[in-house]
Amino acid sequence: MKPVKVGICGLGTVGGGTFNVLERNAAEIARRAGRGIEVAQIAARRANPKCDTGDTPITADIFEVANNPEIDIVVELIGGYTLARELVLKALENGKHVVTANKALIAVHGNEIFAKAREKGVIVAFEASVAGGIPIIKAIREGLAGNQINWLAGIINGTGNFILTEMREKGRTFEDVLQEAQELGYAEADPTFDVEGIDAAHKLTILASIAFGVPLQFDKAYTEGISQLTTADVNYAEALGYRIKHLGVARSTASGIELRVHPTLIPADRLIANVNGVMNAVMVNGDAVGSTLYYGAGAGMEPTASAVVADLVDVARALTTDPNNRVPHLAFQPDSLSAHPILAIESCESAYYLRIQAKDHPGVLAQVATILSERGINIESIMQKEAEVQDGLVPVILVTHRVVEQRINDAIAALEALADVVGSVVRIRVEQLN
Repeated sequence: MKPVKVGICGLGTVGGGTFNVLERNAAEIARRAGRGIEVAQIAARRANPKCDTGDTPITADIFEVANNPEIDIVVELIGGYTLARELVLKALENGKHVVTANKALIAVHGNEIFAKAREKGVIVAFEASVAGGIPIIKAIREGLAGNQINWLAGIINGTGNFILTEMREKGRTFEDVLQEAQELGYAEADPTFDVEGIDAAHKLTILASIAFGVPLQFDKAYTEGISQLTTADVNYAEALGYRIKHLGVARSTASGIELRVHPTLIPADRLIANVNGVMNAVMVNGDAVGSTLYYGAGAGMEPTASAVVADLVDVARALTTDPNNRVPHLAFQPDSLSAHPILAIESCESAYYLRIQAKDHPGVLAQVATILSERGINIESIMQKEAEVQDGLVPVILVTHRVVEQRINDAIAALEALADVVGSVVRIRVEQLN
C-alpha cells in the first residue's frame, strides 16, 4: 500500500524526537498502521543536533509544507497561537490531515479548527497536547466512552510539580527551586505559563471538553499560581496529612462545570499525591469504572513524540474511512455538544485550608469559629502553633468541610477585619479525590 507522506513543521525538541521515532521504529509503525509512514518534508529555521534528517527535503517556509500536494499529514510543532493557527487552517483548507502537540492552539482556537476540519472531511489529532506521553485523551475519548464522567483532576505541568516536590522534600523556597528549574531547562526564562497555571489551564480545558462534551472555553477557566506558596504552608499541610499539588480540576455538577487550576491540598495517601518531580498524572472518575489514574512523563523529547507518532498511526488507519464514522474530535458528536455552563470560581465548591496570623490573645479562636459558623462553614480540623509565636503573633491553621467559595470569601473578609488578625488570610483549596 502507498506510504503516508508526512510534513513536519518545527524541528525543535518534539520535532526532532518525532523524526527519530518514525525512523527508528519505521517497520513496527508500518505493521501497526497497515502502511509505511514517511517524512517527506520538514520545515525548520535551524537544524536539530539531536536528529539526523539525512536527505529529507528541508524548507524554512512552513506554508510550503501546507501547500505541498505530496503531503498527506501536516505535523504542527511550532507552538504559539498566531502562526500555528494560520498553518493549521491552511493545511485543512488544502484537505490535509493535521497532527499537533499545541495545547494553547487547541484550547483557544480548537472550536474554529475542528469546524474547518469537519467541513473538509479531515482529521485533527492532538493527543500530544496534554500530558506528553500519557495517552489521556484517547483514554477519556475512547476507553471510557461508556461512562458518564463525574470529575477529573490532574498534575499536568511538570515544572510546577518539580518546584512543589523540592519545597516539600528539601524545605527550599519557591524562588530558589524556580531558579534551578530554569537552569535544568524545566522552566522557561519567563516561567509565567508554568507557575501561574496557564499551561495547565490550556490542558484542562481540552480534557474537560472531551470528558463532558462541551465546547472549548479556555477563557472561562480559573487559574491560580504557586508563586505565593511558602515552605511553611507546605509543612503545615504535611502535618495535617496532606500534600500540596498544583492541580487542574474539572467537575460536572447540576448547576455547571467547574474548571479550575490552583494549588490544592490532597490527602498524602492518595496515589496522585505521591507523583513527584516533573512527572504528570491524571485521575478520572466515571460512573461505571470508578476512579482511574494515568501516570507518566508529561513532557520531553521522545515521550511527547510517542504521542505524536501514535496520532500519525491513528490518522493513517482512518484515511479511507467515512468522515462521519470517525471518532469525533471532542468525543461527542458535534451537534450533541452541551451548553452546560462553566461555573465562576465563586460558585465552585471545595474544602479549604486557612492560615491566620493572629495576635496571641485569649478568645481569638472563638472569634474565628463564630465567623465561620455564621456562614455555615464547618471546621474539620484546627491547629494553633503556640510554639511558633513571633512578634506576639501565632499561626492558626484550620481545614474546613466543603462549602461554596463565595461563603469562604465572605468569611475571609470578616476574619481579616478582626482587630486580632494581622495581614491576609492564606487560603488553599482542599480536594479529597475519593
